[in-house]
Amino acid sequence: MTETMRRVTVEAVNTFRVDQVQVPKPAAGEVQVRMTVAGVCGSDTHAAHGSHPFVPLPYAPGHEVVGVISEVGPEVAGWRVGDRVTVEPTLPCNDCKMCRTGRSNLCENLRFFGCGYEQGGMADFFTVPSSRLHRIPDDLDDLQAVLIEPLSTPVHAVRLAGDVSGSAVVIIGAGTIGLLVLAAVKHAGARAVVMTDMLEAKRDGAVRMGADAAVDAAAPDAVAQIRGLLGESADVVFDCVAIQPTVDQAIALADKAGTVMIVGVPAKDVIVPLPLIQDHQMRIQGSATYLAEDYQTSIDIIRAGGVRADDMITRRLPLDDVADAFRLSSGGAEVKVVVQA
Repeated sequence: MTETMRRVTVEAVNTFRVDQVQVPKPAAGEVQVRMTVAGVCGSDTHAAHGSHPFVPLPYAPGHEVVGVISEVGPEVAGWRVGDRVTVEPTLPCNDCKMCRTGRSNLCENLRFFGCGYEQGGMADFFTVPSSRLHRIPDDLDDLQAVLIEPLSTPVHAVRLAGDVSGSAVVIIGAGTIGLLVLAAVKHAGARAVVMTDMLEAKRDGAVRMGADAAVDAAAPDAVAQIRGLLGESADVVFDCVAIQPTVDQAIALADKAGTVMIVGVPAKDVIVPLPLIQDHQMRIQGSATYLAEDYQTSIDIIRAGGVRADDMITRRLPLDDVADAFRLSSGGAEVKVVVQA
C-alpha cells in the first residue's frame, strides 16, 4: 500500500491545503477506509469561514463520507476488507449520562470525526472505530450513499418534533438541509408543506421536489402568505437557517401551540419573545445530529426514492480541487457539492 496519501486541512479562513501525510493504520477496534466520495456540508463552509461556533480552525474536514474498508484492525468483528460503508461521525465516550440514556449524540465528552477531530473523510484513507460504521446496501451507489449522513440530521429533527403525520409544516430555507427536511417530513406523512427561501431558483427546486408551495422569505407579508397557503398556523416549523429574522418568522408561523425546530447551526445568540412562548404554549426545540436509528430511516427513504442523488448533488469535483468545492458550496447556486477520490 502507498505509504503516503492526500489529506485536506482547512488551515485558516478560506485557506485550504492538500497535504501528503502518512497513511493511518487502524488501532484495536478500528478499520481503515479508502474514501470514494465526501460531501461538503453547511457546517464545513461555516467552519471554513470562521463562523462555526463549535469547529475551530484549523481542522480536517469530511464527515459526510462514503468509502470501502481497506484494512481491519485487531478486535474488530463483523467487518471485512471490501465492505462499502458510510460513517456516523459522532464519537461518543459511551460512559457519560447521555450515552447511558441512549442520547450518545449529546455525549458529554463528544468528539466528532471531520469536525475538530484529528482526522476527516476528505483524505485518501482514514481510520475510524468500527462501531461508527453503517453498511451501504448493494442497491445504493456511492452518490446515493453520501446523502445518508446529511439526511439523518433532518430525520432526527422530524423524530424529535413528534408525530407530524397529518400536520401543517413550514420549512425555512430551501438549501440542502431544508430539502432533506422536506423528504423526511413527507416520509413521515405531513399533510401540507410550505417552504421559504430568498432565491427563486431554490424555491422552484423545492416545489419540484415535492413542497406544496414556496414563498419568498424576504417578502414583507411572508407570514401571511404562508398562513394563507396552509389555511391555519403551522403545527411545526423547521428553521434551517437559524438567524434572528428566521427565528422571528418561525415563532410567528407556529403561534399558537406550535413547535419550532432549530435545525440550522446558529452563528450567534438570538432573542426570543419569552412571554409569548409561555402564554401561547409554544415549544422551541433544538436538534443535534442523529442516532443510529436515524441512519436506518435515512437509508429507507433513499432506497424508496424519497431522495434522489440527481436532484441533490449538483457538482462533483476531484479531491485536489477542494477549495473550489467549498467556494461553490458557499455560493448559493449549488445544492450539494461533493469531492471524489
